[in-house]
Amino acid sequence: MREKLRDSGRLEHIIEAIDNAFEFTDGVSYEEFCSNKMMRYAVARSLQIVGEASYKLTKELKAQHPEVDWVRIVAMRHILVHGYYHVEDDTVWATVQNRLPHFKEQIIRIMNNIKN
Repeated sequence: MREKLRDSGRLEHIIEAIDNAFEFTDGVSYEEFCSNKMMRYAVARSLQIVGEASYKLTKELKAQHPEVDWVRIVAMRHILVHGYYHVEDDTVWATVQNRLPHFKEQIIRIMNNIKN
């Protein structure tokens, strides 16, 4: 069984990885992203960390927050790690641009609830 005490640390890892993905892509166009191998790898690694830390959260915490699409987040990690040859730049880009901002807000709310 996973330890509850680790949830707050894993949530911090999620925020850090999201912030890294945002930093790596800040002010960058999709075309620049696609043409920069190092950036693509860095962003993909950030998303892997988001998924892995989400996977390692306790079942209790995830059950308390069904509004978060934990299954999809973890599935993205599995695809990035095990199905790396299927990953397309536009999917990674769209995830960072369209999904991570809302996910970050959700994680911050969860962290604030834990602290209160």
